Amino acid sequence: MKRFLAPVSIAVFFAIAVTACSSATGQTVPPDSPKRKATAETSLSSITEAVLADAAAQTGVAKSALTVASAEEVLWADGSLGCPAPGSSYTMAQVPGYRVRVRAGERELDYHANRRGYFMLCPDGRATDPVGPVAY
Repeated sequence: MKRFLAPVSIAVFFAIAVTACSSATGQTVPPDSPKRKATAETSLSSITEAVLADAAAQTGVAKSALTVASAEEVLWADGSLGCPAPGSSYTMAQVPGYRVRVRAGERELDYHANRRGYFMLCPDGRATDPVGPVAY
């Protein structure tokens, strides 16, 4: 019986560790955070396409009239993805992701994303800059 319990205990330990690591990388979505969505793919180009569709819906400006001001891979300081909501707490692990800025007429929209496909429109005045580019 002892031989059976050791592998089961190890499997349970690893399941708990994997769950803890996924939340430590900022992959959870706080319920009071700005609007977040997920895309099926997680490349810079797929995130940019999803962001453009969302920006068109948010502003009422046709997607073809929107301009990508910048799109880059970044490293966020923590699980807030550079857009901390007041009164919320986040994991302190750095999170690799993306920042896409879109121009809709005179307005600039600042989208922040992680590599798992979650992105959000960061409200004016709330955005913080990433800690740097993603190192490979």
